[in-house]
Amino acid sequence: MRFEGTKEYVATDDLKVSVNAAITLQKPLLVKGEPGTGKTVLAREIAIALGTPLIEWHIKSTTKAQHGLYEYDAVARLRDGQLGDDRVGDIDNYIVRGKLWEAFDSDKRPVVLIDEIDKADIEFPNDLLLELDRMEFYIYETKTTIVSKNRPIVLITSNNEKELPDAFLRRCFFHYISFPNEQTMQKIVDVHYPEIKKNLLSEALKVFYDVRDVPGLKKKPSTSELLDWLKLLVAEEIDADVLRTNDPAKLIPPLYGALLKSEQDVHLLERLAFLNRSERARD
Repeated sequence: MRFEGTKEYVATDDLKVSVNAAITLQKPLLVKGEPGTGKTVLAREIAIALGTPLIEWHIKSTTKAQHGLYEYDAVARLRDGQLGDDRVGDIDNYIVRGKLWEAFDSDKRPVVLIDEIDKADIEFPNDLLLELDRMEFYIYETKTTIVSKNRPIVLITSNNEKELPDAFLRRCFFHYISFPNEQTMQKIVDVHYPEIKKNLLSEALKVFYDVRDVPGLKKKPSTSELLDWLKLLVAEEIDADVLRTNDPAKLIPPLYGALLKSEQDVHLLERLAFLNRSERARD
């Protein structure tokens, strides 16, 4: 099984190498990078490319490792016991399968996405070490062991919100998705908007990377935000000349709400525009 990218996902050579290395080593692939660089989408594209099922486990701050294995609904069993329900005699009726159990039970080798693992408690990654190593876990309530039928391809994403434990990192193959350069970004845009005018795209990319290069931005615009912005530029029939202008009063790009996501960043560009106008006036 080898990943060579898909028509919908522009994968760099080093990313393809990392995915295939993780598959060969049968280790989880830990992917980091700026938000919006395609970490989560990668799992779906790997599943599509390899023709395998995709099982997604999106992590929240309240998620525990146990949730991925199974949960025992003792409350429901107690309620059914009080009501005299016949189901109460079989404890299996109150075992709720988690995402990893679903993956372990798959007849075809699946791709498992553990998305944004750094959102959970610091102990969360360590609590999964044994299960990800052995690809099995024990159910204490039924005294049974669940063993994976086909070792899943595990993709784990992180936004670097907190450091991950060393013991966990040792068990992963790591890849950092660097932010695409202009040439790669053009390929990405061509996949999503093949009919976009070349001069508009050229000017839009210049503005986009200029905004990203502004010192002090709280949040740099991402790939997904660029795609949203381009969609709006096309829908509103914004001409390339509007983006090409050197008018210091128009340094903030049109429809900037697709690119800038905080008032701090908007105010920063407004101040830069004001300073630019002041310098022009003195000259």
